Parts: sequence; C-alpha cells; structure tokens
Amino acid sequence: ALGLFTGIGLSEAKARETLRNGALSALLRRAVLQARSALGPALDKATGTLLYNTAARLKDPKHLGFLVGYIARREILTDLQLSAALEYVRNHPLEPLDVPDFERACGVGVCITPEQIEEAVEAVITKHRAELLAERYHFNMGLLMGEARNRLQWADGKTIKNEVDLQVLHLLGPKTEADLEKKPKAAKARLAPAEKQKVAVVENGDMGTETQSLLEQLRGEALKFHKPGENYKTEGYVVTPNTMALLKQHLTITGGQVRTRFPPEPNGILHIGHAKAINFNFGYAKANGGVCFLRYDDTNPEKEEEKYFTAIREMVEWLGYQPYAVTHASDYFDQLYTWALELIRRGQAYVCHQRVEEIKGHNPPPSPWRDRPVEESLLLFEDMRKGKFGEGEATLRMKLVMEDGKMDPVAYRVKFTPHHRTGDKWCIYPTYDYTHCLCDSIEHITHSLCTKEFQARRSSYFWLCNALDVYCPVQWEYGRLNLLYTVVSKRKIIRLVETGAVRDWDDPRLFTLTALRRRGFPPEAINNFCARVGVTVAQVTMEPHLLEACAREVLNEQAPRAMAVLEPLKVTITNFPAPKALEVLVPNFPADESRGFHKVPFNQTIYIEETDFREEADKGYKRLAPGQPVGLRHAGYVITIQNVIKDISGNITELEVICTKSDMAEKPKAFIHWVSEPLACEVRLYERLFLHKNPEDPLEVPGGFLSDLNPDSLRVVHNALVDSSVHSARPFDKFQFERLGYFSVDPDSEEGKMVFNRTVTLKEDPGKA
Repeated sequence: ALGLFTGIGLSEAKARETLRNGALSALLRRAVLQARSALGPALDKATGTLLYNTAARLKDPKHLGFLVGYIARREILTDLQLSAALEYVRNHPLEPLDVPDFERACGVGVCITPEQIEEAVEAVITKHRAELLAERYHFNMGLLMGEARNRLQWADGKTIKNEVDLQVLHLLGPKTEADLEKKPKAAKARLAPAEKQKVAVVENGDMGTETQSLLEQLRGEALKFHKPGENYKTEGYVVTPNTMALLKQHLTITGGQVRTRFPPEPNGILHIGHAKAINFNFGYAKANGGVCFLRYDDTNPEKEEEKYFTAIREMVEWLGYQPYAVTHASDYFDQLYTWALELIRRGQAYVCHQRVEEIKGHNPPPSPWRDRPVEESLLLFEDMRKGKFGEGEATLRMKLVMEDGKMDPVAYRVKFTPHHRTGDKWCIYPTYDYTHCLCDSIEHITHSLCTKEFQARRSSYFWLCNALDVYCPVQWEYGRLNLLYTVVSKRKIIRLVETGAVRDWDDPRLFTLTALRRRGFPPEAINNFCARVGVTVAQVTMEPHLLEACAREVLNEQAPRAMAVLEPLKVTITNFPAPKALEVLVPNFPADESRGFHKVPFNQTIYIEETDFREEADKGYKRLAPGQPVGLRHAGYVITIQNVIKDISGNITELEVICTKSDMAEKPKAFIHWVSEPLACEVRLYERLFLHKNPEDPLEVPGGFLSDLNPDSLRVVHNALVDSSVHSARPFDKFQFERLGYFSVDPDSEEGKMVFNRTVTLKEDPGKA
C-alpha cells in the first residue's frame, strides 16, 4: 500500500499518514486500482492528486467509482472541475445521477483554447489599464487572475497566470528598483473606546477576549450546519428513495425556516448547564430568523411534577426567550403508538420479555424473541397496552445496533402510573430513543441540537425516521457546560436538601437557575457567560468566578447604589450642624448622575462599619482612628474622633466625633460609607458550597460529595442596617451596597424586616482558588 500511494506522487510521509486513516486509505486504494486498470500502472502526479482529493473530500463513497471513471478518462482534469463534481454529487444524493446535467455542471468536454485565454486576459488588462500604469507592479495581480477566471470558468489557472504575467510585462516592461520596493502598509484606523467592547471567550479553560457576541457566534456556527431542506448534505445522514420528496414536503410546511427545540425532561429544576442549551437552541433560531419550540419530554410520569413544568418555562422566559410554541411529547402519544404498530408490521420492532437487568450493560445476550412473527408481536403489544403484562414483563424493542454497539433499544415499556396530562389512558410509555426523533419529525425541526452524550443515539435517530418513512431532521451535538465546586444532578441535590445542607432547589449556594435568580444573578449575566464559553463541541468545565465576573459587569450598569452597614458601630456627632436631620442627595450611579438621585437622611447619630475604626492605626491603615479623620461618602463632611466609649468589658460601644465641612477640612485619606435613621435588615453572605473543585470525584473527595461541604458557605448577619432609600424594594430587586458588593432582595423579606442576598463582592477575592 505504501508503494501504491507513493506511486501516485505522495511523499513517503504523506503516504504513511494516509495509511493511518483506515477509511481514507481504503477509498484511495480503490481509486488508484480503478485508475490503473484504465490508464496502466504509471499514473502521473496530476492524476494522483485528483484521486487523493476525491478520496479525501468525497462524503458518500458510493460515488467513488463514478468520479474516478471521469478522472481516468481525462474528462475531469483540474481541481476546479473536481470541486464542482463533488458539490454536484453532494447535492444529488439519489441514484442514478443525471449524467448530461452532471457533465454540464463540472465542465466535462469544455475546451478552452489559448486564443480564448489571451482574449479574456487582454479584456481584463484593458479594463484596469489606467490603474496598472499608475501602480505598476504594486497593483493587485490577483484581481486580474480572478476576473479572467470568471470569464473562462474551466480554464487552467496556471495557463491564465502565465498569460497575465506575459501581458503585464508587455504593458509595463521589466520591473524597476521602485517596483521592487515594498508597498507601505496603510495605517489601520484605531477603534474608539466604545467600539472596543470585547467579550471574553474561553480557550483551554482560560478566559481570553473576542469581539463576537453569542448571536454572532451562532451565525458563524451556521456555516457548519446544513440549510433547511439540505439535511442530506450532513455527513452520516441516511438518504432513502423517499428522502428528497419528504424534504420537499418539509420545506413547503416550514417555508425554509430554521426550527429548533429545547426539550427538557420535567423531573427537576434547570441548572447552569441548561442555560447553554437554552441559549444555543433559542439563540441559534433567533440568529437565523427561525423559531424554537419548548417541548417537555414527559414520557416518564413517575418522576414528573407540575412544579417542574412551571419552573422550566419561567426560567426560559427569565433568560429572555419566548417559545414559538409550548408542546409536550404526550401531545403525540396517539401518533407515536400508531407508528409503533407500523414499525412492528414492517418487521423492525418486536415484543421482548428480557428483564431490564438482563439487557443492561455493554454486552447483553441477544433477545431470544428477536425473530418472533410480526402477528405475534402485534398481539402482544396490544396486550401490553391493555395492561395484561406487569411492569418489566414485556417491552417493545427496535431492531437496530446503535453507534456504541448496544443492540435493540427499548421503544415502549409498561408503567402503571397515571400521567399528569393523559391520566389513565396509557399504561405503556415510549422511551427517549423512540420519542425524541419522531417528535422532532412531527414538529419539522431542522436542527436537533443536543449534548455530546447523545451522539451514540444519532444512528437510532436517523434509523427510526427512515424505518417509518417520515421526515428526518439532523441531530447536531455540542459540548456540555459544567462548573467546578458544585453538583447539578437531581439525585444529588435532593440528597443535599434531605440532609439540610441546603434549603431547597433555589438555595442561592446551588447553581440551578432558580438559585442563581434568587441569589441575584441577572439573566443577562448568565447569557453573557454562555457567550463567553462559546459554541464549543468539547465539554467545558468552568470556574465559578468567571460567571461572577459576568454578573459584576451587568450589575455595575443595572444595580443602583445604596449604603448598608453589616456590623454597625454607633457614632454620635457632637457638633451636628442642624437641629434636625439633613437630606443628602446620593447619585443612583455615581459615574452617570443623569440616571438620577435618591435622598438619604443625615442625622446626629450615624452608624459605620466596626472595621472602619481602629484605636491604633497600623501603617497603611487609612480609615478612622484617633488623630486620623475620614470623610463620609456623599455627606460633604469629615469626622474626627473626640471620644471612644466602652462597656465594662472594654468593648467599644460608641464613638463621639466632631464634623467639619469637607471644603473647610484637609482632604482625608479615605471616605467611608454610613447610614442614618436606617432600616434593620438581614443579610446572607454566601461562599462556595463545596471545598474541592470536583466534589463528585472519588479521587479528590474519597468520602463522597456530602463529606465536602464548606461549613462557612453561609453566614447570616441578623442585625445589619441599610439606608431607607430601599424601603420600597421588591423581591429580586438589585443594589450595589457601596464598598460591600452587589445584593438582591430575597423573597423571604417581610414588612419591617428586609432580607438581602449577597450576589457577588465588588471584586474577585484573590484568596479564592
């Protein structure tokens, strides 16, 4: 084989590389042997290159002999013709091909004379004569080549280049010293700061910068995807004699519209990984002028609850997406059952009595009932439907081998569980392997986007649609999004709730979408995070601080400022300049005062953070201390220690200070926040729930994820104080408490006692991993 490949002009290294690719080397061997039988054992390098390119670029091997025949007969002579031939067979997957149409499409028999090439080049040079004379050899000669080739589609590129070089030399003469000097590069226009807004993307787990938004990425991803109705151009897509007619009918129904779907199983709450799926499915449709269905995969009534249906839709809409339609797999139970009967009639499905534990694993024994008569399977399937078999006593299985080697996946199983939508109508329910592709077909989905673990089911997806002769969408797989320091499986979150480690699915220490909303993460931050991770095929596992960075960016623009004190220290201003409280105007967004102000009372008694005062100032300490005054943010006053009051245990209980107007005092080293006439509130401060990056990894956490809980994941401050400007805030309203972080109003808030969750600190804590 090595000699065979070097004999067509491949280098030994290239030949060895080709041999390592079993599929390519098998096709190339067939192509070379066929060409040798026509042309003899000695093949020139040009022919060898065409044969190699055919084997490497051909998507459907059944056309190999057809194309090699044209190369061997010297009817396809150039790579340009070969590209046209490959494109033609890709667009016409059904045989027999229309030979005259094929030959017209790739220039078979077209003869371009030297005179035609000379005339075409002369016409192009005449068109650009003035610019050529002005720029001489600095002119873009590629432009001349391109225009000449457009006039003579099938002309040999090398011959055109030689003619261009000859005629340019005749016009301009030999190159001078000035022609040999490099043309100065034009200076690139600098972007204004507003145009430099770059979003970060992730490469190999690190955050980089990229100017593409998610929608731009998805439009770019569309270059890899088939256009609606061109499903057959996808590698691995199975074409049957009915495919083209079904695709034509599909286009009539959809009008060529992109259609995707987000198909969650309503047995749990959506988590951060689902956010990528939502963004990908809804975002891809939006980017391409299409629609996205929200379809509940409600085929397992034992695990489904109404609260999950409601929460899933809420989260989709919270992220900013409106489904084109909300559907359920159960909407199609009647049609799915009818198709199951048809599948049995076609000899493609059978009733099996192997137990679940018998067919689990990678090498289960073949079913002894695989070849039972069609009539018998039809009768037994009817008995399954009527409830004559117990759970686990009978299943309907499909006759196929999946990509991972598993044989005959289950299509229907018996479950005596009422369904929340169909009641007691059914005691048999379809599986994901049977349901998903057929629901996609019914809804005329164009791009069935799913995570990589479903790649092993792609073969069954295509097989089932084709076995029933229904429209077959295309399944595309992408990488999952995971976060470190968390668990997202329903079973493990339930264990966390049961053990009291968290309160419920929406505990702000979790990374379910309801928990992130409760903690105060804006939906835009989650969408931006998905955009920065990118539309990757590989699975990515991200650090939580990257999500937190996205939250800071959004909240900095969205969250109005307020002042709060977590550990209050009473301060009395002994020379307060007014008999009653003053009103201080505080900008909602100090960087942009056009966005309004709120009023804060300023009285003789204020409260500051305990940590903003020390009796002895260390080197580098800039806040309040004896002999070291500080400014009060927004108040226009500087305060100086007059007296420190302590209780009998020596604890500081109050400070007495004097105040001076800022414009009359020396500029202080620092300004601190404060509150006066405040509202009492509870503040919940969150850290990571787990101590290790991978709490589910037995090597990292031998005792299991429940042994890895961070004892400091929640600290509740019961007697915090916040300024009265927030009194009318509602659950999920967001604020930046100056110098403390971003906070969100928790739904536990009651009249007279507000509760705030800290979403993120103002800056990333450098002490965190």
